[in-house]
Amino acid sequence: MELTVPGACAGLRLDQALSRMFPQYSRTRLARWVLAARVTVDGRPSAPRRRLLGGENVALLPAPDLRLEPDRPENIPLAIVHEDDALIVIDKPAGLVVHPGAGNRSGTLLNALLAHEPGLRAVPRAGIVHRLDKDTSGLLVVARTLAAQTDIVRQLAARSVRREYLAVVHGRLARDGTVAAPIGRHPRSRTRMAVVARGRDAVTHYQILEHFSLATLLRCRLETGRTHQIRVHLNSLGYPLVGDPDYGKRVSAVRFTRQALHAERLALVHPQTRKKVSWQSDPPVDIQDLLAALRSSGSEGKHPSPITHHPSRR
Repeated sequence: MELTVPGACAGLRLDQALSRMFPQYSRTRLARWVLAARVTVDGRPSAPRRRLLGGENVALLPAPDLRLEPDRPENIPLAIVHEDDALIVIDKPAGLVVHPGAGNRSGTLLNALLAHEPGLRAVPRAGIVHRLDKDTSGLLVVARTLAAQTDIVRQLAARSVRREYLAVVHGRLARDGTVAAPIGRHPRSRTRMAVVARGRDAVTHYQILEHFSLATLLRCRLETGRTHQIRVHLNSLGYPLVGDPDYGKRVSAVRFTRQALHAERLALVHPQTRKKVSWQSDPPVDIQDLLAALRSSGSEGKHPSPITHHPSRR
């Protein structure tokens, strides 16, 4: 892929100019290719911070994403909420792993996507731009092209993608609020996450929808998308998710077979039309049954006053 540096890019660093000239690729990916000498300026490799004058010939040799090579298409049913030339919106059931990993090389959402749309093999991670935990149900967006994937990744980085979840937690929260606390690997259990001082910044807003005698129904909105973010943040407040095997209560009168978490709402700017689009998913039968059981034991309304929490950092 060869382009002449336009005058509009004169004075920019090479990495900055590349992101404008090849918007279908993320800046991080382009920077890796520059360092790997897969980008030349007038026939020679160059440093990412080199200033361009305009008029230079830039050649780019994209590297194949070898991680997709072993993944096989599999005929796994998908609940497709929306599909167009740029996006596929999936309503993921609980129990479906999103991306192959150790111990889960098949039977994943990625395998299902490759069968549904073989062209997704040309897009890193088959177009997956964000994940849901295996036992979290709900909405997840997939990009059908590199340009759409890059655009959505940038929206996520800018915190403009709106993601809202329904969550049922143990106990009775008193007020709506916000948890702003960094998340990183648990210092003693590497398979778990925790609020830690050197973690990545993470912000979760929550709103009380309904009180029960032993639990509370919340709507949580993510500003960031850290691993296990809602589960870790609510646990840090002392209100873990009902049914959560990693962060929940070991013994409780409220029982559920998975973490009671459902990705209910998703909104973003469409990569092609530039219009805001949104989708909503009703909670699955198991969560509806849980709420019905909790209501039968007593529903006591909602307390609206907001408060912001900054849990102690461990």
